[in-house]
Amino acid sequence: MPMEQLYLILVLGFLVGRYLLDTLVEWRNVRHVSTELPREFAGVYDPDKYRTSQRYLKENTGFSVVKDTVSTVIIVAVILCGGFGLLDRGVRALTENPLAAGLFFAGVVFLLSEVMSLPFRAYHTFVIEEKYGFNKTKVRTFIGDFVKELFLGVVLGGMLFAGVLWFFLSAGAQAWLWCWAAVMVFQLFVTFIAPVVILPLFNKFVPLPEGELRNAIEEYARSQDFRLQGVYTMDASRRSTKSNAFFTGLGKYKRIALFDTLIEKLNVPELVSVLAHEVGHYKKKHILKGIILSAATTGVMFYILQFFIGNRDLAAAFGVEQASVYASIIFFGFLYTPLSVACSIIAHTFSRRYEYEADRFAAVTYGHEEDFISALKKLTVENLSNLTPHPWKVRYSYSHPPVLNRIRALRELAAQQQKIT
Repeated sequence: MPMEQLYLILVLGFLVGRYLLDTLVEWRNVRHVSTELPREFAGVYDPDKYRTSQRYLKENTGFSVVKDTVSTVIIVAVILCGGFGLLDRGVRALTENPLAAGLFFAGVVFLLSEVMSLPFRAYHTFVIEEKYGFNKTKVRTFIGDFVKELFLGVVLGGMLFAGVLWFFLSAGAQAWLWCWAAVMVFQLFVTFIAPVVILPLFNKFVPLPEGELRNAIEEYARSQDFRLQGVYTMDASRRSTKSNAFFTGLGKYKRIALFDTLIEKLNVPELVSVLAHEVGHYKKKHILKGIILSAATTGVMFYILQFFIGNRDLAAAFGVEQASVYASIIFFGFLYTPLSVACSIIAHTFSRRYEYEADRFAAVTYGHEEDFISALKKLTVENLSNLTPHPWKVRYSYSHPPVLNRIRALRELAAQQQKIT
């Protein structure tokens, strides 16, 4: 069998295999839904609202499968019909410069994929989220977000892709190492500036005002010798009623952001418990560990990629007559699918472990286990989260443990502490 046919079979097999795996996991997850409300949520989750959460899960799952089906069919059709070959010939007709050609090629692929996803994003926002009372996004905001994301994707993504191209075109056998280093530096730079440059493009961040909540947070921060570079409220209510909090940035630009919807729904001890959880991520060095894991997987990816740069058989499998660095990078992404899925599962495994550690840190250092549990319950109910996900779904794509598992771990910790005292 010619190598180009083997590559084509592998690429199509990985695409369809990933699609079937995703669909199987989603199907098992929906079938795993329990109609009986868990005892832990009795009196917290209204039975009618619990049934609504199950309809929300099923509708989102069905939508996700349809979206995945359409995108997979389109990608397979583009490959089999020679779409990439047509694009490559068009790009080469515009310029003979390999760097410029690569940016044009990748830019068109990026823009077409974003435009293809737009109707699905609009349907999810203005139909599904609207139906279940979550959507607060105005059409003007939705369009503005899309334009800003395109701009950032073109500028930041273009800079990164140009750097990778340049190294593979000029750095010889050590190109993959230079690309690895450049990507990690770039990611750190973006993480560093995101709180003050990127995130404010989409939301307003206002320092938490003086009052009981700020005083409680500052008192807790002092008790943990945690320097508060900033605790901010974010106007998440412009887009959704869902609530959350997150830690972002590095160095003096790191921030803890509380959704304004979160502040509306939780009392002060509950909010401090949530913030203590975020501080736990910092104190336990989860951000640093995440960066190290990302560096390791990125290094593996570039090391493998170097063996496919300029591969004529891989290019021919996609209908491209002349192999190039830029096309090799794009096509390698399809071959890398199985390893990408495996790396994602590993990353989610570590992430869930970190969430348990941050929960434990919050409970031990703040000591309000019941308030923390109450906060988790309120957020679960308000966000219509699934209480009983299938274990496959958890292992495959959950970055956080199921809420019932987190509550059980907190109660076990409280029991252990009582025995000690």
